[in-house]
Amino acid sequence: MTDSTATALEPAIIARVLSESLPYIRQFHGKTIVIKYGGNAMTEERLQRSFAHDVVLLKLIGLNPVVVHGGGPQIDEALNRIGKKGEFIQGMRVTDNETMEVVEWVLGGQVQQDIVMMINEAGGKAVGLTGKDGGLIRARKKLMPNKEDPDKPLDIGFVGDITQVDPSVVKALQDDQFIPVISPIGFGEDGMAYNINADVVAGKMAEVLSAEKLLMMTNTPGVLDKDGNLLRELSARTIDAMFEDGTISGGMLPKIGSALDAARNGVRSVHVVDGRVPHCLLLEVLTDQGVGTMISSR
Repeated sequence: MTDSTATALEPAIIARVLSESLPYIRQFHGKTIVIKYGGNAMTEERLQRSFAHDVVLLKLIGLNPVVVHGGGPQIDEALNRIGKKGEFIQGMRVTDNETMEVVEWVLGGQVQQDIVMMINEAGGKAVGLTGKDGGLIRARKKLMPNKEDPDKPLDIGFVGDITQVDPSVVKALQDDQFIPVISPIGFGEDGMAYNINADVVAGKMAEVLSAEKLLMMTNTPGVLDKDGNLLRELSARTIDAMFEDGTISGGMLPKIGSALDAARNGVRSVHVVDGRVPHCLLLEVLTDQGVGTMISSR
């Protein structure tokens, strides 16, 4: 293909894409979309810029994006600097007092502010929140099931289960055209901070905001079967079977579990999307081309 042919095709391609997006813009105008931001998209500069661009564009065309971010690699890097190694049980980070201090500093400080600035530089108006702001996320200590001794659950430190989400501050920011950026840190009745899995926070936030969509960004093409093939759609029954036979394990456990809970509790569509694909949010929300796995409650 010559350069002149490529140039002649470009306007037609652009026009087709814009035309394809119109019904989706109309359908989702004014609706809330919760985005779990993590993985490679948080650590590669080109993907960071792509993400910020997508979020700002979604806001400008009338959708209400809410970002819940992770930060596992950044936490691991900070722990390594103090000579500490991360430990995980059933996909959850074991969080002692020293680790919790690092988690608060990294998630509620460094990572969150980087995301806020990135969105603002792309033309948006982002505001960072933790669970403490406006009483957003209440939590209690999480105890993990012990397969070897069911009567003795595992204590993994300052890791929390969500007890209540008060979305008032998020809704107020949305009404003022801001983009909320939420760190997955909750606070207990005792005033203690708790590290909460970001997938769990995103799922619960989507539920309480009655979100139209929940998009969970990951480092894979989506949910894969045992042979590594992408599964375009998953039902509750299939997911339960995949939990049982170990196909879904490790860090995917809280992600898929939260996605399924959200689908069962009123979120209209839940997608696990490939965050390594530039502009994956626009592709998933505004085009016929999906970039991951859709999860349904059936």
